[in-house]
Amino acid sequence: MQTPVNTFKQALHRRQTQIGLWVGLGNAVTAEICAGAGFDWLVLDGEHGPNDLLTLLAQLQTIAAYPDSHPVLRVPHDDAALLKQVLDIGARNVLIPMVDTAEQAAAIVRACRYPQDDGKGGMRGMAGARASRWGRYPNYAKEANDQVCILVQAETREALNNLDAIAATEGVDGVFIGPADLSASLGHVGNPGHPEVQSAIEDAIARILKAGKAPGILMTDETLAKRYIALGAVFVAVGVDSVILARQTSLLAAKFKAAPAQPQASDQARVY
Repeated sequence: MQTPVNTFKQALHRRQTQIGLWVGLGNAVTAEICAGAGFDWLVLDGEHGPNDLLTLLAQLQTIAAYPDSHPVLRVPHDDAALLKQVLDIGARNVLIPMVDTAEQAAAIVRACRYPQDDGKGGMRGMAGARASRWGRYPNYAKEANDQVCILVQAETREALNNLDAIAATEGVDGVFIGPADLSASLGHVGNPGHPEVQSAIEDAIARILKAGKAPGILMTDETLAKRYIALGAVFVAVGVDSVILARQTSLLAAKFKAAPAQPQASDQARVY
């Protein structure tokens, strides 16, 4: 039985636009709600979200019922042992933050790949027999390298300086631009819309495309998100679950508290 094909990875290689959502609440119930919304990909955030391996596993298992919505698991750092663990629990798409050099990107690729007979593999540890989904595929260890999608985040001035080499790293499928951290690194904390930041983002998208890789970004501003897509960004997250929940609950509360309805005479009669 062949290891399942990673159609999200294939879509990135075809430069087919993928619209995503950030899922950081650390809850399988909210993850399922988001999975049913119709997004192409969902980031399960293990960097800033309140997640651990068990909460991430639960969300992966839940989203598996929605095959058209692909989970992308963001780890908190590039530790090889952690990458091994998230791949073993079922992740196929990993997003690694704060990648500043091509050497770091290459080390990430090695950590996500099993050694191969031809010597072209990596250093991912062999899990052996296990209860996770991959244990049911007899050729997983030989087929997994082709199905794992590796996405690295460029979100500092140093990363921009090294972007061409990072994007050219063999095994990297896409480079994700982090607007918030990038704006801070460029001296514009909390202002990703600053002209210098926007210029850097647009230049980065062009450079990533020139390297033959898929550019990605998170942008909740609809106008900017559409502009990035027009410039060639392939995987674009357009919202954040916690932000949507906070905004919509606040709007709903304000709608009813701004002008409380006055009881009618008939209502008063019933009360008294």
